[in-house]
Amino acid sequence: MSTLLKNLFDLEGHTAIIAGGAGVIGTAMAGTLLGAGANVAVWSRSRESIDWALEKLTAETGAANRLDGFQVDTGDEEAVGEALQLTTGRFAAPCILINAVGGNLGKSPFIDTDITQFEEILRLNLLAGLVVPTKVVAAYWIEQGMRGSIINLTSMTSYMPLSGVWGYDAAKAGVLNLTQATANAFAQHGIRVNAIAPGFFLGKQNRALLVDENTGDYTPRGKAIIERTPFGRFGNPEELAGATLFLASEKASGFVTGVSIPVDGGYLIHNI
Repeated sequence: MSTLLKNLFDLEGHTAIIAGGAGVIGTAMAGTLLGAGANVAVWSRSRESIDWALEKLTAETGAANRLDGFQVDTGDEEAVGEALQLTTGRFAAPCILINAVGGNLGKSPFIDTDITQFEEILRLNLLAGLVVPTKVVAAYWIEQGMRGSIINLTSMTSYMPLSGVWGYDAAKAGVLNLTQATANAFAQHGIRVNAIAPGFFLGKQNRALLVDENTGDYTPRGKAIIERTPFGRFGNPEELAGATLFLASEKASGFVTGVSIPVDGGYLIHNI
């Protein structure tokens, strides 16, 4: 690595929390930060998923000494506070928070919306996926006089609605709004808040929606997405590495806050 690149992107001695770090996107982001020298704490609700992520990341990076996992419901403020204490005790105090908790739970016509499910999607993506972890970690940073970087996960639906996923549309629009609002609120404390907006990446949550399990072909929705993605394919999680590292590093993006970077193969600029 050249001196310039090392100065910009070396995260040795930094600690990152990745809430939702056991998912496809979360583990890709964790691998990026481990590769840059950071300590990484994977937060997830499931011990099984944490163990899977730690095994995968250790095999890929060989950085077991800089990696740990903590079981936590990020929608529970008390639990998040306890996980923060455990993380701080295991590594140096974290200065990077990635909010990668989220997902969709169903698709229906609007008039058939299940209100209970709608509320659960909001809780998953907006409260557990941003509000609670940001509140707890930002309060800690402000109390300690620390600078920090928060990276949220916005979505294509933060910019334009997708049909049938009403709760997810609303939640991800809220994530973009609160990314901008908290960036403004926390700037005086040296805390940057940005986001990455992944396009369509195949993961646990959406694979059945986009790929026919029996044939392996794209579903009608999958075909529609590919048709309006200029790159003509789904993304690979590793393609989030550059945006992740850029936003995590204060030396690379220290004057950047309140932005959401689409990594979408051109989905948002498709036209006819």
